[in-house]
Amino acid sequence: MQLDRASTEEQEAVAELNRESIDLMERVKEQDEEAFERLVELHQHAVIGTVAKMLSNTADAHDISQQVFIRVWKSAPRYQPTAKFTTWLFTITRNLVFNEMRRRKRRPETSLEETEEVHHVGSPDDPSRHPDAENLQSELEKAVDDAIQSLPEKQRIAVILRRYENLPYEDIAKVVDLSLPAVKSLLFRARGQLRKALTPYLDGEQ
Repeated sequence: MQLDRASTEEQEAVAELNRESIDLMERVKEQDEEAFERLVELHQHAVIGTVAKMLSNTADAHDISQQVFIRVWKSAPRYQPTAKFTTWLFTITRNLVFNEMRRRKRRPETSLEETEEVHHVGSPDDPSRHPDAENLQSELEKAVDDAIQSLPEKQRIAVILRRYENLPYEDIAKVVDLSLPAVKSLLFRARGQLRKALTPYLDGEQ
């Protein structure tokens, strides 16, 4: 019963956030800057986190996220609440992130420093590392991030939206522009790849 109550409360919170976001967008349509600032405040953490995990680069995440909200401002006059606000927002995020990923493929420029900026984990030979619980947890988090980075882009964003943003399958399907069965299949394959990559950690090996 406790789990059911928690689930219901979470659903109500999501519904309330969606209502508030749609109301704010109606005001943003009228170029209400205060409403726009509130909208950014509500959603910037989720957008920045998603972009950072997609690109494995904190600096680029802030730049891309700023572009996302600029797009939101410019698109406001045409906005229609036909889906959840977050679905529309993450669709914009997906488009800009995929564009950046394609640009990177043409001009690879991510440095080791930029990658470490996200993980904050030293190399295995770093003398500052100690085999305590905190460092083992950091190492596991880095392994998870690396495994997610190895996924194809649609699998990657589907996993991130499901794992970190707890989006329903139906919303993820709209964001990645796939059918619901295709998204479930996509996530099934992605989880298989992640499980294989993380086998040493799941088996308790380092």
